[in-house]
Amino acid sequence: MAVEKARAVIAEFLARAGKSSDDLSDETPLFGEGLALDSLEAAELSVMLEDVLGTDPFSSAEQLPQTVGDILAFYEVSSSA
Repeated sequence: MAVEKARAVIAEFLARAGKSSDDLSDETPLFGEGLALDSLEAAELSVMLEDVLGTDPFSSAEQLPQTVGDILAFYEVSSSA
């Protein structure tokens, strides 16, 4: 359930940021050639995820997520703990 919510938050964020989610997959990088998030956009996504799910992988994980799949995996582990 948390993974689906996280995926919906990511899609909503991308729509707000004017970025395409057409080719979004678990392997899509958050930075660089992928979604090309800058630090402000990463912070905005972090806040949106925390608002909806109560925690976020950007401040709670041992290292910053690098892909969409990293974000989803964080919520998969969090929901099973």
